[in-house]
Amino acid sequence: MRIVDALLRSEEPSIRWKVRTRVLGEPTDGKAARSLREQIRQSPRVRRLLSARDADGRITNPKQVYAKWRGAHWVLAALADLGYPPGDESLIPLRDQVLRRWLRDVDVPLVQGRYRRCASQQGNALRYLTLLGILDGGDARTLAERLVKWQWPDGGWNCDRNPTAQTSSFMETLLPMRGLVGHDATAAERATEVFLTRRLAWRRSTGALIHPDFARLHHPLYWHYDVLGGLVGMVEVGTIGDPRCGEALDLLAAKRLPDGGWPAEKAYQTRAGDPLDWGGTGAHRTNEWVTADALAVLAAAGRLSWADPAAGLPA
Repeated sequence: MRIVDALLRSEEPSIRWKVRTRVLGEPTDGKAARSLREQIRQSPRVRRLLSARDADGRITNPKQVYAKWRGAHWVLAALADLGYPPGDESLIPLRDQVLRRWLRDVDVPLVQGRYRRCASQQGNALRYLTLLGILDGGDARTLAERLVKWQWPDGGWNCDRNPTAQTSSFMETLLPMRGLVGHDATAAERATEVFLTRRLAWRRSTGALIHPDFARLHHPLYWHYDVLGGLVGMVEVGTIGDPRCGEALDLLAAKRLPDGGWPAEKAYQTRAGDPLDWGGTGAHRTNEWVTADALAVLAAAGRLSWADPAAGLPA
């Protein structure tokens, strides 16, 4: 069975929505896409994500906004990634929980002329609240302005307070870059250079892989980094056609399995565990979530061959 055909038969409406809009290029505002997004809203996965809300619509124990992976921050991030339909006012209590945390006044250390802040937190909030359509203009500007203020000379962010740290972190740069798309294109494009100058995974100095996990595929990625997450970011910023993405695209293509899919090679776990099952891991087992993202990246890069019977259009 062709992999696209298999994904279009998935029980997950989010998978079908991702494939139709990001791989097959169907309009995101079309009737089929709107119908799928309503199915996403009613899906068991979304119901489970939102099941911890109290009578006021907040996640129980609001002090744990960033609790992995159950706090309001991660619930909203998951909804955005799933393609939850925008503009749902019932999510506003969760939004307010998040904004109270990330917009409160904080004393951000300034060391050697660089702000040391875990900007992935504010960056991710800007990203998912925008996608969910529940962020007003004032809060969006505040989040974007703070991110730009904290941006390092090389275009990224880092929370390492060691004075010798002078280079941005991949983990702290990916989500702010994605969040700033649509809010500050210049800042987002500056951030791409943190990745592009390292070909998305390799050291400038030696050409060695920066970290083994960068070459492994994960889902969900959360605040971590891998080449697929980096490539997804390049698609969103509009730089997937940059030649410096070539080796990362080659690496992604090389991980394709015989059935045309891609594996989730590793999962990020916590002591409390992930509240959802994302299809499991295994180097030789196709994971729908990773496969949908990989196909979307290759389609955007012009590298998806519909002539290949394993990956081609459905019959």
